[in-house]
Amino acid sequence: MRHRIFIAINLPGDIKDKLVSYQNKIERLFTSYRAEGSGMGLCRWTKKENLHITLEFLGYLADEELMELCQKTKEMASTKKSFDIHLNEICYGPPDKKPPRMIWVVGEKIKEFNLTPHITLGRIKTWQFRQIEPEERPEINKDIDLTFEVKSIEIMESQLKRGGSEYTILESVQLLKI
Repeated sequence: MRHRIFIAINLPGDIKDKLVSYQNKIERLFTSYRAEGSGMGLCRWTKKENLHITLEFLGYLADEELMELCQKTKEMASTKKSFDIHLNEICYGPPDKKPPRMIWVVGEKIKEFNLTPHITLGRIKTWQFRQIEPEERPEINKDIDLTFEVKSIEIMESQLKRGGSEYTILESVQLLKI
């Protein structure tokens, strides 16, 4: 059997609550921009339980590959200390795409993994978004200040379903305490 796998940082409940509150405010901005005559919104919003930071998307892995990944991840985690993540902005993303495809929360670079974290709050329906003149598009850029400690990383499975992706934690690997 093949599994759609990624490695992620899951978010504490209070951070998810705060992000959902930002998401709700942005959603209200977007509700006035419905696709012509359809009543459909411009964005598909990420469910609270699916908010996370992807460290690496690995694609489809067989059972044997998944077992090997779990072992390697445990070995790697045994050398990494827990660390803080600071989220500091809400913006359209990715920055090199015009029009944008997502609404992101971004943060300061994670030195431990050499990447800049982002959390997808919503996926923009590009065709509908293009119908809005650029100067009339909702202004969503906002500075924020959210910090949390990362104590574990997770090996996650993504199952694509009609109502959106469903994520399952297959393995949670604890980092060393600071």
